[in-house]
Amino acid sequence: QVRLVESGGGLVQPGGSLRLSCAASGIIFSNYHMGWYRQAPGKQRELVATITSDGSTNSADSVKGRFTISRDKGKNTLYLQMNSLTPEDTAVYYCNAARLQSGYWGQGTQVTVSS
Repeated sequence: QVRLVESGGGLVQPGGSLRLSCAASGIIFSNYHMGWYRQAPGKQRELVATITSDGSTNSADSVKGRFTISRDKGKNTLYLQMNSLTPEDTAVYYCNAARLQSGYWGQGTQVTVSS
């Protein structure tokens, strides 16, 4: 059974930082391309950042220079370091694992940026 479990969300003030984690089980983690997506109220889910199985990264223009995606293959865990957070970053953040025709989602973790 594949499980992706996100953690690390919460309430943070503008300018603050959070680190999200996504613990993966039931897949060969090192073989999967991983990604973070987010969905704000009333908006479509959007890509935040991705990291391939060989470690190449990509991120949305809106988060470049502020967010960093990384993975620890030994711990089967995906991370998203988020700095300089703004209220526009408020959303539910989802972890995604993708390989060939397979794709899996976590349940999401809420990030709220507010003073």
